[in-house]
Amino acid sequence: MIKQMYQKSLKLAAHKSSKIFLGIVSFVESSFFPIPPDVMIVPMVIAKKNDFFKIFLIATFFSTLGGFLGYFIGLSFSDMATHVVEFYGYEDDVNKLKYKFSIGDGRILWIGTLFLAGFTPLPFKVFTITSGMIGFNLFTFFFICLVSRGLRFFIVSYLSFKYGDTFSRFMKTEAAKWFTILGILIVAIFILIYFVIK
Repeated sequence: MIKQMYQKSLKLAAHKSSKIFLGIVSFVESSFFPIPPDVMIVPMVIAKKNDFFKIFLIATFFSTLGGFLGYFIGLSFSDMATHVVEFYGYEDDVNKLKYKFSIGDGRILWIGTLFLAGFTPLPFKVFTITSGMIGFNLFTFFFICLVSRGLRFFIVSYLSFKYGDTFSRFMKTEAAKWFTILGILIVAIFILIYFVIK
């Protein structure tokens, strides 16, 4: 089923209304849909290089907006939220994070985790939903979603614009590893800065 959704998303990238579909996919991916917007961003930018900045903005705006839907699901529909988390196999990790947050030991950890979820191939919707379940600060949630999604989609859009098919091949093979490494480095730098300032 997921493979069929992937192929359908690729086809939507070639549609004349591809920007509208990109907005829809970006929105629902942040709350329940399994296919990331990158699947559409890469071929769209390669086909219309002059639109790369517009494509990045659409994906970022609607993905962040979709994050609020995920947050609302976690806040108001606990059964539905639990099903989504279990579907992606993250119930144990989420329960550990929820416990740390509940004892006042997890705010910085959660900020780093949410950033990684938005920037790397982790299932972002699991963490937007969990943010609602734990009542994470909404303004901080919005800021982290905007920065992590924006940074990721800008990198994907710009490198698709710059390197075309070469980057497309990279996305299919090595991207997950390198985005994860880069995301961890960024979070580590921010945490180090936080503790130095504190």
